[in-house]
Amino acid sequence: MTRQKMLTGILLGALTLGSFAVMAAEAPVKPMGILRGTLTEMSGDQLQVTDRKGAKHEVTVTSKTGFVAVAQGKISDIKPDSFIGTAAAPQPDGTLKALEVHVFDPALRGSGEGFRPWQGADGKVGTMTNGTVGQLVNANGRTMTVKYQNGEKKVVVPDDVPIVTLSPGDKSLLKTGAHVIIFPDAGTTKPVVAGRMIVGVNGTIPPM
Repeated sequence: MTRQKMLTGILLGALTLGSFAVMAAEAPVKPMGILRGTLTEMSGDQLQVTDRKGAKHEVTVTSKTGFVAVAQGKISDIKPDSFIGTAAAPQPDGTLKALEVHVFDPALRGSGEGFRPWQGADGKVGTMTNGTVGQLVNANGRTMTVKYQNGEKKVVVPDDVPIVTLSPGDKSLLKTGAHVIIFPDAGTTKPVVAGRMIVGVNGTIPPM
């Protein structure tokens, strides 16, 4: 091998390694998804949350973090004109089968209104529908229409589906042992900056 070929090979190798280094440096970091877990430690605005797989996450609460309290509800809390949300699974006949229903306090009416994909705590992708209850049939659970901006869905709610209520909250909801769902600020990686937190009261585990 001539000296010129050797130098050329070394140069090409260096450029290749450099290209990989630049690609690694520029590769976007995947934003943190929804975090579900238990509040295990607190120190001022710094929290430690242990997720449902046992991994620990550092979470920062800011003055802009919103709080919602979730408490146990009952199926009779679902009434015509209630504003509700439901994680659900599509059915062959075009209806949705509710996996849980959360009934919003009137002060939270309109929160997240619409129909969209939703990944549940088990990792399965279903749907989330937030809207106003229209027709409601009380037989073998509940069958209801849920109306949102540009459409509506027919949702079947079996008797054994978890029902919870959501109401406005504040930082005082944060207590060691509370079950939480954290929606990170846009673009958050690690540590997590909490944009919104749903916090279970009296041991309630948010089912959504």
